[in-house]
Amino acid sequence: MAKMAAICNVLIISTALAATPSMAASLVTFIFGDSLTEVGNNNFLQLSLAKSNYPFYGIDYIGGKATGRFTNGRTIGDIISSKLGVPSPPPYLSLAPNDDALLKGVNYASGGAGILNETGLYFIQRLSFDDQIKNFEKTKESIKARIGEEAANKLCNEAVYFIGLGSNDYVNNFLQPFLADAQQYTHEEFLGLLISTLGEQFTRLYQLGARKMMFHGIGPLGCIPSQRAKSSRGQCLKQVNLWVQQFNSEVQKLLANLNRHLPSAQFSFADTYQAVLDLIDNPTAYGFKVSNTSCCNVDTKLGGLCVPNSKVCKNHSEYVFWDAFHPTDAANEVLAGKLFAELFSHPPSAAPLASP
Repeated sequence: MAKMAAICNVLIISTALAATPSMAASLVTFIFGDSLTEVGNNNFLQLSLAKSNYPFYGIDYIGGKATGRFTNGRTIGDIISSKLGVPSPPPYLSLAPNDDALLKGVNYASGGAGILNETGLYFIQRLSFDDQIKNFEKTKESIKARIGEEAANKLCNEAVYFIGLGSNDYVNNFLQPFLADAQQYTHEEFLGLLISTLGEQFTRLYQLGARKMMFHGIGPLGCIPSQRAKSSRGQCLKQVNLWVQQFNSEVQKLLANLNRHLPSAQFSFADTYQAVLDLIDNPTAYGFKVSNTSCCNVDTKLGGLCVPNSKVCKNHSEYVFWDAFHPTDAANEVLAGKLFAELFSHPPSAAPLASP
């Protein structure tokens, strides 16, 4: 599942990739990610345990019904898309190979997904980043069959690719002591595996025609409710946050290196770690009352999701978190607004090297 670490796993159409918001309507966007970016792919995976197509998810969404989004309402991607006047791309598994929607963008994100194929293994079914890339390859073949190879290559070269993964590789892999990776690797070794795998995956997307790729770093994972529950005093886990910051630093170095060596590549890194941490540390400054636990009274020992028999708080907008991992619609609104303002006020640097 996507965590608060992935709280800004959104459809980003920034000034680094597109000139102005007025041009957004002509943009094609492809989204890769986990449950913070998902809009319903896992609904089509019969055996998947990583689903949110039941109450109380979607209770504040249009129609008041669950759609497969892991929140009570909109994702940040929905909100940013609305600000730009474009619809959020539909889930890949909802589309037929000859669907016209393929020409306008697709969302491949899947709850439980990780950079590593073994991440989220206990969810039975989920689409890993490798799976999502394979589905994009199928999408390109379908587009090629419809508009020809030259036009398909042009479309893929000019499209915007948003990629937000990594939090599950920690929360649903390395931080689970009973899983193989946690027993087999030190963090330094695990981080090396993540970065080398990510490099191969980015290169594969590049070979398929992707040029404008934005990767969203992980936020303060140690402060999400599922991790706070491991602290005797409900505090943030400093070691987890340190590991996350190391991951973000290494990804920035990777992207800078890819920009230097892959012709016409435009990799960029979106880092909202501090912004998310500020929302958690100072909720009242943003109109919230609670940020250390979730609106939905979840059992963190049994998955941490907001299942139908859960008790839900009365005022959803007072809480930063909806369940043990995911933000509320109100929190998404705040973060989407900040992110939108930042992206369209000045272009972010392509992929800055981390400070020593």
